[in-house]
Amino acid sequence: MANFVIVGAGECGARAALALRDRGFDGTITLIGSEPHLPYERPPLSKDALVAGAGPKLVAEAERYAAAGIDVLTGRIVEAIDRADRSVRLFDGRVLRYDKLLLATGARPRALPGMACGEGRIRSLRSHGDAEAIRRHLRAGSRVVILGGGFIGLELAASARRLDASVTLLEGLPRILSRGVPMEIAETVAARHAAEGVDIRCNARIEAVAESAGEVRIVLADGTLVVADLLVVGIGAVPNVELAEAAGLAVDNGIAVDAALRTSDPDIFAAGDCCSFPLPLYGGRRVRLESWRNAQEQGLLAADAMLGGGETISAVPWFWSDQYDLTLQVAGLADGAVATVRRGTAEAFILFHLDAEGRLIAASGIGPGNAVARDIRLAEMLIAAGARPDPAALAAPETKLKTLLAA
Repeated sequence: MANFVIVGAGECGARAALALRDRGFDGTITLIGSEPHLPYERPPLSKDALVAGAGPKLVAEAERYAAAGIDVLTGRIVEAIDRADRSVRLFDGRVLRYDKLLLATGARPRALPGMACGEGRIRSLRSHGDAEAIRRHLRAGSRVVILGGGFIGLELAASARRLDASVTLLEGLPRILSRGVPMEIAETVAARHAAEGVDIRCNARIEAVAESAGEVRIVLADGTLVVADLLVVGIGAVPNVELAEAAGLAVDNGIAVDAALRTSDPDIFAAGDCCSFPLPLYGGRRVRLESWRNAQEQGLLAADAMLGGGETISAVPWFWSDQYDLTLQVAGLADGAVATVRRGTAEAFILFHLDAEGRLIAASGIGPGNAVARDIRLAEMLIAAGARPDPAALAAPETKLKTLLAA
């Protein structure tokens, strides 16, 4: 009987384990996670977990894993991979042998040099435990400083304002959302946060941070002192590659895999936030994606690959963020775009990004609720098809994107 081991019990690892059973695998499946919880979804951590104190939103209940014969080991840390012996060793000394191994080890928050996060009043947000610790400081009148103007920082700012906390957001670059989001949409987001009372300061460089009894003191490079009850650092994530690296696997901005998620060892696969992979739609460019949907999709793809299937990566990158009543969505990668076409109103609009050959390579949209969701989905399909739509048709609100897809 074959033994499959999955290291990393997040969205990706859990989806892979369940998919293996759905696809008929009848060997043993062991899913190992370092957290005390069963696998859960991370997007609610910056929203419901902060605002309402909601518990983890589980990928599946314990009964489903039991019914599927999946052995879920929580609160366990894998110490090493022995490729020659085809085994993994846990910190408690237990050794598990594998025929196929999946690394879904995720990522961890990037820390400021010399600053320890995760204790006291200096925090980062990655786990449900982090959300619980941050929420204890979110109350009317509390002073919260967020370092980083990306999705996590901005979602956290919106949640903190819903609880009437005072929020200052510090961004080191000239604008928020500088990674993968067009300026016009970033400006819309910034304006909404300002209207909600968030103090956004760009080009803010940190000179020093000190935690004392009851507060955190942040000194900026220009000498400004910002005092807070809580500092949350949200300046990106670092892939967890140490286990793979120590085992001699190839690493390139994450565990390097091919289009079928195979690492440099044919019996070891990697998926989700921890891996970098080639994107055929973008000339084989190697990317690493940190998104909920990518974790889901690669979990399913990893299961197929471990069973010897022939599926390869074909999905269009897709991201979303909910802040207040606004939803921001991005499909594709806009790097390399030479033209942008706008469609919509001041309240809800989409930007279509075209390359030098007129090919649609990305679409970015924002609006209340699901205002842009349908057209972003159709744009995603156009990107996947390699479409070269007429820019005038894209801009015209009377043109149905579905007709462009049919063409």
